[in-house]
Amino acid sequence: MAGDQGLNRRSLLAALTCGVAPLAFPAAAAAPGLVLNGRLEQGGYVVGRTAPRAEVLVDGVPTAQASTDGWFIVGFDRDAPPTAEITVQTPDGSASHRVAIAPGTFNIQRIDGLPSAQVSPEDPILLARIAAEGARKAAGFASRIDGDFFRTGFIWPVKATRRSSSFGGQRILNGEPKRPHYGVDLAAPVGTPVVAPAAGIVAFAETGLHFEGGLILIDHGQGLISAYLHLSRVDVTAGQRVAQGQQIGAVGKEGRATGPHLCWRLKWRDRNLDPSLWVADAGMRQ
Repeated sequence: MAGDQGLNRRSLLAALTCGVAPLAFPAAAAAPGLVLNGRLEQGGYVVGRTAPRAEVLVDGVPTAQASTDGWFIVGFDRDAPPTAEITVQTPDGSASHRVAIAPGTFNIQRIDGLPSAQVSPEDPILLARIAAEGARKAAGFASRIDGDFFRTGFIWPVKATRRSSSFGGQRILNGEPKRPHYGVDLAAPVGTPVVAPAAGIVAFAETGLHFEGGLILIDHGQGLISAYLHLSRVDVTAGQRVAQGQQIGAVGKEGRATGPHLCWRLKWRDRNLDPSLWVADAGMRQ
């Protein structure tokens, strides 16, 4: 571990609750400091500490501003390239570090027996409904609260019987290849409580969606949005602040689902992340 540079013992413990090995990098400039902790792999992330309100750039592109306490996040998509350069800037100077991103291992999953309308909808009325729902969901994913709730790490959102599907695998639905599965599926009986894995602000909460059934989106700050799909019940409303461990809904099998489970997803801006990498004990058996 390199020197202090603003990441105190409490901060390190918070990073460890994310289930990660601390990766502290010395800054290239004295001001601002730069410390990174995270999972350097496709679908992973780093949580950074730097000067308050420093501008954060990824590969030269401005992406965020550090919080008032100097925290920021950078996510790595499922298909992220092998390296990324993370830079922080203030009027007094800049610091940067290029990180190597390990490739992920993703499975292929076949699901048959779904209604054709769930796989390839064609009805114009249904397509219009899907488009309207998509616009509302997009607005939820576009939420950008000024916060850093992510810094304390995540807990599992549900007490699952098993992990029925992992992040990043490609699904073949009724024999038709689809885009990769960007969630972690946690099998549990209908009605099992679902809790917020980290504090945040509810950005979207609806029931009866065509694909997702009951859906909740929580903004954890700086564009980090978690999603909870196929809920049988939604217990929160948009704009509500939730605490880590607070019940937000219940497991269901609504929308495009073949059985009761929670599909848990995580996005940082336009990048799809593996939410299980944030949990201290990510060793749930598949």
